[in-house]
Amino acid sequence: MIKVADRIAEVKEYYFSKKLDEIRGMVADGKDVINLGIGSPDLPPADEVAEELIRSASDATNHAYQSYRSIPELRAAIADFYHTHYQVDLDPASEILPLLGSKEGVMYISMAFLNPGDTVLIPNPGYPAYKTAAEMMGAKVVFYDLKEENGWVPRFDHIDGQVVKDAKLMWVNYPNMPTGKKANQEILESLVEFANENEVLVINDNPYSFILNDNPLSLLSVEGSKESCLELNSMSKAFNMAGWRVGMVSGRREYIDAILRVKSNVDSGMFRPVQDAAVKALKLPKDWFDTINKEYQERRLLAERLLDTLGCSHDEEQSGMFLWAKIPAGRGSEEFVDEILQDKHVFITPGTVFGSNGEGYIRISLCSTQEVLTKALGRLEAVKA
Repeated sequence: MIKVADRIAEVKEYYFSKKLDEIRGMVADGKDVINLGIGSPDLPPADEVAEELIRSASDATNHAYQSYRSIPELRAAIADFYHTHYQVDLDPASEILPLLGSKEGVMYISMAFLNPGDTVLIPNPGYPAYKTAAEMMGAKVVFYDLKEENGWVPRFDHIDGQVVKDAKLMWVNYPNMPTGKKANQEILESLVEFANENEVLVINDNPYSFILNDNPLSLLSVEGSKESCLELNSMSKAFNMAGWRVGMVSGRREYIDAILRVKSNVDSGMFRPVQDAAVKALKLPKDWFDTINKEYQERRLLAERLLDTLGCSHDEEQSGMFLWAKIPAGRGSEEFVDEILQDKHVFITPGTVFGSNGEGYIRISLCSTQEVLTKALGRLEAVKA
């Protein structure tokens, strides 16, 4: 057996990978498990987007390798989208790089900017991929706290001064996952100020800004943000295109060029029909988002009833395709979730998946039909009765 590389020696299997294996085993044993844990949109893309994919794929000339920067039409569509929805002006030729999903961007940004020993600031709770990517680069991970009493925003005065001095990169994520905390101008301005004053590259991971959120914001809308900030975005969530793997990173030319140097040595471009369809999606009218959000709002009402049944509390102002909730006092998140899974065959994500500050919380996905959520609610209400 050849020894694996040191860079992955401490990298653990993703929680959902293990849990889904457990759930598959339960299903194989005849149990009807309702999975409310995964944020994979179940709704389809717009009809015209799927039709464009088919049309483009029918063109025999569209099956060749594509540019590492992607087609100019896609970068122009992303620039138009940012201008229309975020009031951000980007140069499509130099300040936008389409990606095979934003998760690819997390790794490529880490590869482009981190040396072994560099310090990376990562939110707790937060998306586990930030930590994994940093550790694979040999970087030093330092968590900064997001806590309910602080409104789920970083307290820069609580971060050790030497850590700030040493930090090279900081991950942020607003609207936040898992907590659902929305961005506002004050939060974004504080992040840009921190980045510029301390020469830290701050990256906002921004895939949730159009889901149950009336005021989409971009970190790049703040004056001076391009000096020390980047923004990742994705078409997986708001456009129901998760499996298509279309994301993007935007920001200063020199930063984009550095990421491209990594990307061009790893993948061979995005399938042209997917790019053509993404252009079509980026031009969808506001009515598209309104229709999707109407469905998510109905689902959210059912999820709120489910949380009430479990004795959990939640913030009414949160956004995104999940609900983050505090479980009854004295209970551990994983114990609470496993009890529901084993007794009622309903899976909910424990907050500890996202870090130690997730203890005492759970997360419910809204990526299930109203019928499925109603069925889960019935099982839990039967217990309460």
